Amino acid sequence: MHYKKSPNRVRPQTGPYSASLVVLYFLKMWSTFFVTDEEGRTVGPGTPGVAGGPVPGGPAQGAGGLASLMSGRSTFGGNKRRRTTSTGHAMSEAQEGKIKLAFFVAIVGVVLTVLGVGTEFWVELAPPKSFYNNQTCLTAHYGLWKGCTKTLWVSDIDPERESCGPAELAGESNCTYFKFFTTGENAVMFQKTTQKNLNVAAAMLALFSLFLMVMGAICITMALSKEILFFLKPASVCFILSGVLVLLSLLVFHQSVLAFLASNHTVPLHHELSWSVSCIGCAGAVLIVGGILFLLLALPYSPWQKCLPHKDSSS
Repeated sequence: MHYKKSPNRVRPQTGPYSASLVVLYFLKMWSTFFVTDEEGRTVGPGTPGVAGGPVPGGPAQGAGGLASLMSGRSTFGGNKRRRTTSTGHAMSEAQEGKIKLAFFVAIVGVVLTVLGVGTEFWVELAPPKSFYNNQTCLTAHYGLWKGCTKTLWVSDIDPERESCGPAELAGESNCTYFKFFTTGENAVMFQKTTQKNLNVAAAMLALFSLFLMVMGAICITMALSKEILFFLKPASVCFILSGVLVLLSLLVFHQSVLAFLASNHTVPLHHELSWSVSCIGCAGAVLIVGGILFLLLALPYSPWQKCLPHKDSSS
């Protein structure tokens, strides 16, 4: 019997020679990908540097580049964050304590501003206590948002006082909000008319100053949480401008009071600024001082050591 020989078939080679071919093919494919080392240079996985060629141990170095890429140690990862904190922007514990102390000063100014803006004891108006020829007299006080009239007993007033008041005495009070911000109507008290333009301007300045205080507080909070001294500069600008605007609002309000008194002279009135104005004046000064403190803390050097340099003991 004759048997036909089967054609030769190419069988896959096995053994160490085929394994080496697989390794060489893998290295050839891996050389087409590039990774970024820790210094920010783009190099191949099989090269030790930019100018150097392949050296023994290239595959291990490529695996190290892949590990560094996956672990985020490239220029787009943790190396950049470490560089930010190592440039001197982080604050020490002493600087943090000084910032908190200056922030406390600024918070005192903010509290005084809110107290003054929210109350209506900016100015008190009082006619002579014998003007109505009655056992009672009428006094009034108002602020940025509303005005109040109060009926007082003449017997409760100091005999040496010529005008009705003060407004802190017990009596029937009637308070109404101004219609400056709704219908645009002027208020009439003691046959005198207020100047709505000046009153609205004073109120807007006070509100804008409060907005700047909030922005300054946010900047200080960011500076303390992120430990970056850069936020002290915008915070100082915000607090200084808010203090200036608070004082400017006080001046505009005083001009509105003078214009109110000059609108009609039929009823003589005695006017005096009340305790809300004192809160606003102190708030403006405290805010400016707090802003200056933040500005001094933001400087790269100590002004005290700059003005009074330390002298050596030998000299």
